[in-house]
Amino acid sequence: MRALRHLNKYFLKYKYRLLIGLVITIIARIFATLVPTIVGNSVDVVQKYLDKEITDIAEVKSGLIINILLILGAVLISALFTFLMRQTFIVVSRFIEFDLKNEVYQHYQKLSLNFYKKNRTGDLMNRISEDVSRVRMYVGPAIMYSVNTITLFVVVIGYMISIAPELTLYTVAPLPILSISIYKLSVAIHKRSTIVQEFLSRLTTFTQESFSGITVIKAYGIEPQTQKSFTSLSNTSRDKNLDLAKVQALFFPLMILLIGFSNILVIYIGGKQFIDGTIQELGIIVQFILYVNMLTWPVATVGWVSSIVQQAEASQVRINEFLSQEPEITNTITHKTPIRGNISFDNVSFTYDDTNITALKGVSFEVKNGETIGIIGKTGSGKSTILDLLGRLYDVSGGEIRVDGTPIRELNLTNLRERIGYVPQDAFLFSDSIKNNIKFGKENATDEEVHQAAKNAVVHKNITGFSNQYETVLGERGITLSGGQKQRVSIARAIIKDPSILLFDDCLSAVDTETEEEILQNINKISKNKTTFIVSHRVSTTKSADKIIVLEDGQIIQQGTHNQLINTDGYYKELYLKQLSEKEI
Repeated sequence: MRALRHLNKYFLKYKYRLLIGLVITIIARIFATLVPTIVGNSVDVVQKYLDKEITDIAEVKSGLIINILLILGAVLISALFTFLMRQTFIVVSRFIEFDLKNEVYQHYQKLSLNFYKKNRTGDLMNRISEDVSRVRMYVGPAIMYSVNTITLFVVVIGYMISIAPELTLYTVAPLPILSISIYKLSVAIHKRSTIVQEFLSRLTTFTQESFSGITVIKAYGIEPQTQKSFTSLSNTSRDKNLDLAKVQALFFPLMILLIGFSNILVIYIGGKQFIDGTIQELGIIVQFILYVNMLTWPVATVGWVSSIVQQAEASQVRINEFLSQEPEITNTITHKTPIRGNISFDNVSFTYDDTNITALKGVSFEVKNGETIGIIGKTGSGKSTILDLLGRLYDVSGGEIRVDGTPIRELNLTNLRERIGYVPQDAFLFSDSIKNNIKFGKENATDEEVHQAAKNAVVHKNITGFSNQYETVLGERGITLSGGQKQRVSIARAIIKDPSILLFDDCLSAVDTETEEEILQNINKISKNKTTFIVSHRVSTTKSADKIIVLEDGQIIQQGTHNQLINTDGYYKELYLKQLSEKEI
């Protein structure tokens, strides 16, 4: 249970609720254990009547009626406190589940992009849902039944020893066998639970990717192959679950067998002692039979609880695996650092850890506040990497990036990102209304600001053409919109933020030339006092920039203004002439 120690902080947080639950459980069990005693007394009253020790039948009836009322009272009080016990422990387990999910989710948000490149979305989802749910079973039902069982054992066995020590010894004799069996089975369950959870993650990942890529699957007509792969994976997952179920299935039969054996011992040994005169009252044997059967469910839950604990341990190990990972990008600056927008790259190099590809090699340039810089180059030349480094999604491998003369690592990360408006190459929109997607850039934006941002991004007319206009709810990843519309909504989201630094990563690739020209004119007006980076494959997108750099294999091969570059032989002039001729055609 080493991994489950992580939950101790939550037990401390809710210690008073748990203590109240413990008191309630003890009260509930004490009243429950009164029932066999009262039943035993009733048997003794009848026995005394049969033995002529009591001759008045009215006295017998009166005694039995009183005992019946006492039994009803004890049962009702026990039931009430059992209800309160469940309310206390189960509610605490839900609180801890809530806290743990939030802890995992918050940690996910802190982790760097490299983490998400190395781990699949389905696995991340499974750990925060299925694994946390299994842990909840440990902090709720498992602890509740454990407290219930321990309390019942202490009360019942303590009372049994006080009235018939020898008979108690025979009654509990099977329990050591039970303990050893549980230990053996628990080890097997722990191993198989870990495998089951791993396969569940694979299954979740596969289905998540299939649903996200359903367009590609249908376009290529590969539904049968996808179904075949899913069937194979689900069959393997089923087999692993069956392996686990076979081990778990041994618990209850084993419990019932041992409890049945205890009943036989009570009847046989108790009967002999009653005949021998060691036990004077028949009611004691009746009490022991009731107590043994009262212990049946708690003893049976020992196995069930053990199974829950083993599964929770396996799940918590998987959760801790991610919680123990430290984010590569951390904010070490607590004071605020204003961002104006003067940016310089000084001999910057960067290599991706996951692929070992060197994306930038000794890149140096400078951009002043209010200037626009265009970045152009072939696919894989390092254009997007420059923008990722500016947002500190990664830290440089060599050289230094300075913002307003301060090394980027010495800036408050929150302040830096708050002052950046970023439009990624692959526009991502959330499954929410168009208005809320734009307001993602500025939560308290008015409707007028939202509409103006959409107009600047030349998407307002498209939106007003929808039946629900700005209240139109988008499908997953914005699938309701076309590629160009998604890009323009993403631009509106960045513009409405009114940042100091604007980063456009080839975000006009899906719009036509006329719309592109209109958007660029609007961006030029908006970005007069902002530092703007425009990454593109089109010369027409970057030609108005104050400075243009051309990248090839992570190195700057040309830089200057549009007019300077088209009058100089090289990649930029060739690309310009090629795109110019294509436009004329």
